[in-house]
Amino acid sequence: MRIGIVAGEASGDLLGAELMQAIKRRVPEARFEGIAGPKMIAQGCDALYPSEKLAVMGLIGIGKYMELRSIRAGLARKLINDPPDIFIGIDAPDFNIGLETRLRKQNIPTVHYVSPSVWAWRQYRLPKIARAIDLMITLFPFEARFYEEHNVPVKFVGHPLADMIPLDSDSVAARHALGLPQDKQIIALLPGSRMGEVSRLSGYFVQAAAQCIEQRPGLHFVAPFANSETRDIFEQALKTKAPHLPITLVDGQSREAMAAADAVLLASGTATLEGMLLKKPMVVAYRLKPFSYWLAMQLLKVDNYSLPNLLLGKRVIPEIIQDDVTPESLSSAVLAYLDDPEKVADLQQQFLAVHHELRKNASENAADAVLAVVERARSSMGLNSAKN
Repeated sequence: MRIGIVAGEASGDLLGAELMQAIKRRVPEARFEGIAGPKMIAQGCDALYPSEKLAVMGLIGIGKYMELRSIRAGLARKLINDPPDIFIGIDAPDFNIGLETRLRKQNIPTVHYVSPSVWAWRQYRLPKIARAIDLMITLFPFEARFYEEHNVPVKFVGHPLADMIPLDSDSVAARHALGLPQDKQIIALLPGSRMGEVSRLSGYFVQAAAQCIEQRPGLHFVAPFANSETRDIFEQALKTKAPHLPITLVDGQSREAMAAADAVLLASGTATLEGMLLKKPMVVAYRLKPFSYWLAMQLLKVDNYSLPNLLLGKRVIPEIIQDDVTPESLSSAVLAYLDDPEKVADLQQQFLAVHHELRKNASENAADAVLAVVERARSSMGLNSAKN
């Protein structure tokens, strides 16, 4: 069995590697080729292009745009001239949906793994997605319900993070690993992974932390960073706004930092899912450039933005957005958790219920779904051959 596969960025590479492992457990002779990162390559994928090429999707630049168009056209030609049994596009919808459309027109079965946020905004994309795929594989149940309502074939498989993260997190071990005090309440600060969002939020986070410690002098803070550039931005805010803040800065280890914390203040994004799976009370901040925010408000079709609120179908954690992001609003929301242990316990029970719902052996389920599409395609070809 030959499988075409394309993954963009590190998260897609991880999902792809685990999916490849699960497929090979069922079909040991399966071969994979396409666009892959180091984890997929280690699993035996023949990488015609590295996945870093796709990590720049969305950035402005005619040269890079043309390069990506050329890569997609070249990959499409190769797969059409030598058709695989199935093609799997993992995330990277701006690249993959167009590729899947071309391949499906040539009767190559296509699966898209990780839904675009079409349920939240730019819903006009849905007809194009429906034409491009034989099956959408989603990580969240509310996504599957959306596609079912629009008659698009879909399979909810669970989320790999829910499989990886234990149902009970060990804050003592996490504090020990990061060298954090065991006898203090700890607040984790995660102002984002991209330079833009870190620039927009760091000052507010630092000032909010300073206000928290004015009211609770025994607090300690921890802040993890994805790279040196984002750490530098935060350190500058720290130096100018709260140089004496008791805080530990760490490189990477965001999961450990959240596991160690009593509460988390973080930028809106996938880190909110990790925080939820770690059962941490959190405050989510979201701040964009003014025009980007205005445009997003015109396109968005949902009332909540953070994954915990979306998954629970109601607002259970504070979402502090745009001009409402102030040191006062952030600090008061964080301290509210520390002052209300019963509220925290209730929130943790709700998060535990979602963890169970998402803990489904996602990669194994995804492999079964992919292979079921292959079998249906083969059966259809057999029936057509018999008719002819």
